[in-house]
Amino acid sequence: MPSTMLAKAYNSISNWKSYNASPLLTLDKLKKDLKVKNIFYKDESKRFHLKSFKALGGAYAVEKISKGRRHIIISSATAGNHGRSVAWGAQRLKLRCKIFVSQYVSDTRVDEIKKFGAKVIRVKGNYEDSLKECQKLSKKNNWKIVQDVSTKNYKYIPQLTMAGYSIIIKEISKQTNQYITHIFLQAGVGGLAAGIVAGVAKYFKRIPKIIIVEPDNADCVLQSIKDNKLKKIKIKKESIMGGMSCNEMSLVPWQILKNASNCCVSISDKNIAKTVAGLKDKKFSKTSIIGGECAAPGVIALIGLCNNVKAKKFLNIDKNSNILVIGCEGNADVKLYKQLLSKGRK
Repeated sequence: MPSTMLAKAYNSISNWKSYNASPLLTLDKLKKDLKVKNIFYKDESKRFHLKSFKALGGAYAVEKISKGRRHIIISSATAGNHGRSVAWGAQRLKLRCKIFVSQYVSDTRVDEIKKFGAKVIRVKGNYEDSLKECQKLSKKNNWKIVQDVSTKNYKYIPQLTMAGYSIIIKEISKQTNQYITHIFLQAGVGGLAAGIVAGVAKYFKRIPKIIIVEPDNADCVLQSIKDNKLKKIKIKKESIMGGMSCNEMSLVPWQILKNASNCCVSISDKNIAKTVAGLKDKKFSKTSIIGGECAAPGVIALIGLCNNVKAKKFLNIDKNSNILVIGCEGNADVKLYKQLLSKGRK
């Protein structure tokens, strides 16, 4: 990820109408329980009006590849938030847009995408099937694909997307003067994690420990690092953490994360609802936080590792640690969020 690419992303996005840095909150109650110095929570539920970090990526890539041309048609496959960002980016520039989703993407998420004027095409099967259909029809109709998954012959647009995510670190470098010692990063195909690591390399003076968190049903980063090669895994059951339920890493994130990660952790769906409710009901902080199913994993992994003496020692988590977790989305799927909240409060 070239440094200039990150700088250009920040210069563009920070000049968009209604751009504001998302809040950096402190989980002050949780830090006392876990006996660490600080736990920072980057609240991406406040990112533009899209309730997710994805707003920084897809929309920026649309802007860069359209280059002011109005006649092109944008396409993308999504599990939810990326497609929403791409659709919003296309609407901002008055471009037509086609978004492909699998049968597992909720109607709520589809409705959110449609709000931005995109045509949504549902595909039988999983995310991978929706991506294949998107590629097939885009090639046939000469649509411009804006995907956040990189392969050998498709790197530039995913790099633009990740450059957008690096802004999160640029903002944090201005929001606190504490040196971050540990970052817990959610991974699906690895785009957010790699974008954050690229941001760390550019904007932080000291390199923190990087801990990758994934669903145990979809631990493709963990398995790839374990085998020291890109590994495609078989997902037996889709995780409730829909945006993270991915069977294979993206190529550029793999090239970044295989060298940058200190530790990989996988978690079950078991504590998602409880954590979503805990964030909302001020169990972890004095502030009530709206965090969706993919915002909870960092908190869950941090608590789990701190409750494991051996793991805590291995990662040097102690009373001097300044820990960062990424609250990567709010209630992007309102219906699911309400269900999780209700379940977590029981």
